[in-house]
Amino acid sequence: MEYCKRLKELRIKNGYTQQQIAYILHTRQEQYSKYESGKRELPIRHLITLCCLYRVSSDYILGIENFVK
Repeated sequence: MEYCKRLKELRIKNGYTQQQIAYILHTRQEQYSKYESGKRELPIRHLITLCCLYRVSSDYILGIENFVK
């Protein structure tokens, strides 16, 4: 799952902790950790929020596109 790596990469690049992202997504840190590790699939509503937060396309997060536009 390419998007798991991208989630972590974007979070670190933008200076967020898992706890902060979990707060933004209205979930727990443990839950968000499972998205980054690939143990749970990322819900669409969270994908949309993360795209807005990081100002990247869903294609980038999902690994369909390799460059941020």
